Amino acid sequence: MTRPVACVALLLPAALIASSPAAPLFREVASDAGLHFEHVTGATGEHYMPEIMGAGGALFDYDNDGDLDVYLVQGRPLESGKPLLFPPAAGSGPGNRLFRNMLGESGTLRFQDVTEKAGVGHDGYGMGAATGDYDNDGFLDLYVTNFGDNVLYHNNGDGTFTDVTRAAGVAVGRWSTSATFLDYDNDGLLDLFVGNYVDFTVQGNKRCYAPTGEPDYCTPMAYKAVPSRLFHNRGSGTFADVTEASGLGSSYGPALGVVAADFNGDGHTDIYVANDTAANRLWLNQGNGTFREFALEAGVAYDANGRTKAGMGVTAEEIDDAGTLAILVTNLTREGATLFRGVKGVFEDVSSQFGLATPTFGFTGFGTQWLDYDNDGRLDLFIANGAVTIVESQRGARYPYSQRNQLFHGEGPAQTFHETSDIAGDAFRQLEVARGAAIGDIDNDGAVDVLVTNNNGPVRLLHNEAGSGQHWLEVRLEGVKSNRFGIGARVGVVRDGQPTIWRRVHTDSSYLSASDVRVHFGLGNRSDVRALIVRWPDGAEERWDSVQTDRVVVLKQGTGKQR
Repeated sequence: MTRPVACVALLLPAALIASSPAAPLFREVASDAGLHFEHVTGATGEHYMPEIMGAGGALFDYDNDGDLDVYLVQGRPLESGKPLLFPPAAGSGPGNRLFRNMLGESGTLRFQDVTEKAGVGHDGYGMGAATGDYDNDGFLDLYVTNFGDNVLYHNNGDGTFTDVTRAAGVAVGRWSTSATFLDYDNDGLLDLFVGNYVDFTVQGNKRCYAPTGEPDYCTPMAYKAVPSRLFHNRGSGTFADVTEASGLGSSYGPALGVVAADFNGDGHTDIYVANDTAANRLWLNQGNGTFREFALEAGVAYDANGRTKAGMGVTAEEIDDAGTLAILVTNLTREGATLFRGVKGVFEDVSSQFGLATPTFGFTGFGTQWLDYDNDGRLDLFIANGAVTIVESQRGARYPYSQRNQLFHGEGPAQTFHETSDIAGDAFRQLEVARGAAIGDIDNDGAVDVLVTNNNGPVRLLHNEAGSGQHWLEVRLEGVKSNRFGIGARVGVVRDGQPTIWRRVHTDSSYLSASDVRVHFGLGNRSDVRALIVRWPDGAEERWDSVQTDRVVVLKQGTGKQR
């Protein structure tokens, strides 16, 4: 069982400690913390499309010791017998890697590679990861998407995992991208949605070229899209493929990002899919095991001008504390990110009004998450950027797809966004080919950190230096009638004289990545909290009074006051 965790001090080398008022907002600490990982594309010069799209990772507490561990997904050569353009770095082994956070034992942020012991070093062509406790045993399980068969790892609760893919019936066997665990029928068991991309095969590889005639990676329009899949949890360790029966197989595009949430406020979890060069899809849950595609009517299929964009990553949250969700979709260079703001299930493209259209126009965004990085109570935004076709200014470079990441600060009652990348730190000036982004408080100091995975590059861990001066609260749920970690629930912070702050419990969104299941609240300079409210997925509501702040709290279903 996970124990409630108070604030734990982070011990880092002196060189990492801020020494001036102009200290950066984030510091990159992966190497110093022992998180050594270099992504391998396996490229041989053939420009196979999967090479440029991966890969992601996950932040999750697999051993229930109270701190977040890191899982990273690896690529490999798609053909044998040819020399690699980018050979693996020295000491970089094949397959995915699991790094255990040793914070609880030593008080120091330090990672240990436990892949072999845990049994999760799948050696396929990896894409992404999703986390959720599908059998409600109190331990988070792990689903890995691939170009090829996917893998479901059951967490045994003793530091090891078992590959149960075949027995569970969730291999899929296509090119899968982002996935999410969700309880779409509110039966207390997590189901599984798996996004699929296009019908690419190595044997059917097509030749595509840059405007100058150089070989380059194809867009998804060179191939046919394939349907995503929905699996219903039977409760016996197995899943049933209900894609067709649910209606989800009736319409699809090249799926890259996915987020599951209640977008129309009817108490049922819906599914939003960001499609690459095709209309996005919003699947509204009908409450009877079926879904209806509603993106066009809801205003989230296209941008404000009716244009189809190359949707990559996606994130959704209540950014204005008004009880309505906002959806942020990252897109291709010269398209800009799209921000859809919703009222009662109908959305409007407000990208320009909220200050996001112009700053993101020159970037290809992938992983993205809302987070309150300075704990001022307003949500901010992180976007991981990296091109998929040759960047003109880098023509002739070894890997000409690099861009910088972006950070935006949420400001004012209208919740507009101002880019703060220039003061965020060296990690935001570095040019790399970023893909996945997962968020979570890696050292339990109350400030949300960011894990960034790079295509053909090293993992980055951005330690948050900006939030430690403000008050905060982190909440982990323990469901009883609900699924064990309360995925799909909403948590509200009640304070005098202010609107209730609502956050969702989820691990999904972004791109190919899974984030901390705990819900984080920045509280600014006020430490008072009158109560915490939880609206469980089945509609039941509980209240906990006399909540202490600046700590992680665990709320068990049935121990609060019924409302």
